[in-house]
Amino acid sequence: MLASGLLLVALLACLTMMVLMSVWRERKLWGKLPPGPPALPFIGNYLQLNTEQMYNSLMKISERYGPVFTVHLGRRRVVVLCGHDAVKEALVDQAEEFSGRGQQATFNWITEEYGVAFSNGERSKQLRRFSITTLRDFGVGKRGIEERIQEEAGFLLEAFRDTRGAFIDPNFFLSRAVANVISSIFFGERFDYQNKEFLSLLRMMLGTFQFTATSTGQLYEMFSSVMRHLPGPQQQAFKELQGLEDFIAKKVEENQRTLDPNSPRDFIDSFLIRMQEEQKNPNTEFHMKNLVMTTLTLFFAGTETVSTTLRYGFLLLMKHPDVEAKVHEEIDRVIGKNRQPKYEDRAEMPYTEAVIHEIQRFGDMIPMGLARRVTKDTKFRSFFIPKGTEVFPMLGSVLKDPKFFSNPEDFNPQHFLDENGQFKKNDAFVPFSIGKRYCFGDNLARMELFLFLTTIMQNFCFKSPQTPKDIDVSPQSVGFATIPRNYVMSFLPR
Repeated sequence: MLASGLLLVALLACLTMMVLMSVWRERKLWGKLPPGPPALPFIGNYLQLNTEQMYNSLMKISERYGPVFTVHLGRRRVVVLCGHDAVKEALVDQAEEFSGRGQQATFNWITEEYGVAFSNGERSKQLRRFSITTLRDFGVGKRGIEERIQEEAGFLLEAFRDTRGAFIDPNFFLSRAVANVISSIFFGERFDYQNKEFLSLLRMMLGTFQFTATSTGQLYEMFSSVMRHLPGPQQQAFKELQGLEDFIAKKVEENQRTLDPNSPRDFIDSFLIRMQEEQKNPNTEFHMKNLVMTTLTLFFAGTETVSTTLRYGFLLLMKHPDVEAKVHEEIDRVIGKNRQPKYEDRAEMPYTEAVIHEIQRFGDMIPMGLARRVTKDTKFRSFFIPKGTEVFPMLGSVLKDPKFFSNPEDFNPQHFLDENGQFKKNDAFVPFSIGKRYCFGDNLARMELFLFLTTIMQNFCFKSPQTPKDIDVSPQSVGFATIPRNYVMSFLPR
């Protein structure tokens, strides 16, 4: 009895010491870190945050504490950057210091900081250089990939024609087409639209992407060390991520069996060849785990962000039929109806370019950005940010910065047009982020958005079962990702 009492006292004393040490560490940094709401031990600022509206919660805190502030997501200390000026100063002006990768708990469950997207240090640098070079070798940003997108757009048109004007959910139509472009680069092949394994793959990606935008997904960001062991929706996300890893691993095994080192067919072949070249290097980053995780994250990101942007774009065009009509007029005038759109056409299509940019700006796919991490003790403005501290560059706050966009909450292509109706660039257009860790798939994404949208609109008009005034273009959920509402539409031949 006495022993159990002493054990209880010892446990309480230990917990008290942990709490006091946590508070002492935070107090030591007060006056140096950017300001922020007082945090409780273990749960941080959970009580001040709405996990269903995490982006809005953080922006509300910025109204009180300014564009640079500190918040605690459970035990994660995060410095949040809001608005164009703060984000640019950090990610561009102090690019090296802010070049580390922070946590994205859902994806970190599977990647464990392997692969190009969620790694740090020398691993990140080597994989990034290799990925950029290899994607370029397989035509990204060149005529080769443009022809592949045009070919896939043809398959997509046939799929839409087969619907014969019925109201459909365009979700998997778009994701199948976009995924096939990425698939041709990474796997050297496209999938038939009815392929059951392919459809299962797309459902797994969509399910995981949507989970990151939910309240539970944001709760997991705060308490992943505990929640990963508990039942809940996060377990389904893990199952889907594991399914994606298994699919990629199977593709790698198929490539290994038929590999010709003198003739790489796709991204996986190129990585396998590099693995052979470095097999005697004990410190190589070119090994199986990095191959699978690099392929998984790039395939995932390249599919979901572009297809979701297009899906949001169709909804916005049905909400604004005057904008749709102007795009149709420009397509008819510049391209006509008898040839496929080409990427070079965009130089003569300022209104369409403005519309695509505005869809990306308004859609705001990754509103809080991928978390960064400072690589060393860093002085930023008048603050001190200790090495290893995570940083949220709030890309949504840049895309909606009122200093750069006159009506940031409204969908308005005029945000990207000058007084003469010509396209104008805007420094606050940062959907692909900026600085050393910007999305290097940006050129491919721009080409896909332009070619898919113009090809579809060259052949179809859009129709909603609702009147434009009744169409709700507010997002279904906003967390790590922005997810548009589910809807149906009809593709009517022009």
